[in-house]
Amino acid sequence: MKEYIKDSIKKLHINLSDAQAEAFLKYYNMLISENEKINLTAITDFKEVVLKHFVDSLSIVYIYDMNTEASLADVGTGAGFPGIPLKIAFPRLKITLIDSLDKRVNFLNRVIDALGLKDIRAVHARAEEFGNSKYRETFDLCVTRAVSNLSVISEYCLPLVKNGGYFIPYKASNVEEEIFKYEMAVEEFGGAIDDVAMFELPDSEIMRSLILIYKNTSTPKKYPRRNGIPSKKPIM
Repeated sequence: MKEYIKDSIKKLHINLSDAQAEAFLKYYNMLISENEKINLTAITDFKEVVLKHFVDSLSIVYIYDMNTEASLADVGTGAGFPGIPLKIAFPRLKITLIDSLDKRVNFLNRVIDALGLKDIRAVHARAEEFGNSKYRETFDLCVTRAVSNLSVISEYCLPLVKNGGYFIPYKASNVEEEIFKYEMAVEEFGGAIDDVAMFELPDSEIMRSLILIYKNTSTPKKYPRRNGIPSKKPIM
């Protein structure tokens, strides 16, 4: 199983050590065990978890060099994706996992302890609260695999990014129409779309898109708006 993990991730030109592969396997086992108690993922088959969670999380390398000591916020991390795979594969990253469900945060903290990960923490908070806290505009990078449209996730995530940093949302497939519809909203929150990567995950027909958004100016203090407003009334 460890070799399968190493071989699958190597297709992204990431070479894992035996210890890193062991960490991924331990993470998988904890995920499946805990999933019997709380809803963490609908994907439980080993090979599917490797592809759709581990490889998918690490596919960010298609658009950004992760060999860095950057501070990274993972908004709406859920079961820890993409933040924990990124930490295992790129240990120099300083990661904050943010989720609104206390049970998931407790699980993430157990994973962090069990894997002996350093410079990573899980925080119980809503994105709009965290974006208006002392952590506003303090991160080099922000990522999310949330399914909301580009306007909504940009309103939640760009306030966390410092000027000169990047927000990288993981999107399901072709995003050209979504970018056309919400690019002005991204600019309203202080961002500018720098690049887009569209690709299939290795040895699959699963399409993915990554959007590289550069933070070129501070987000107006009125954003993010209070809970529920961004999704009900997205900025266009």
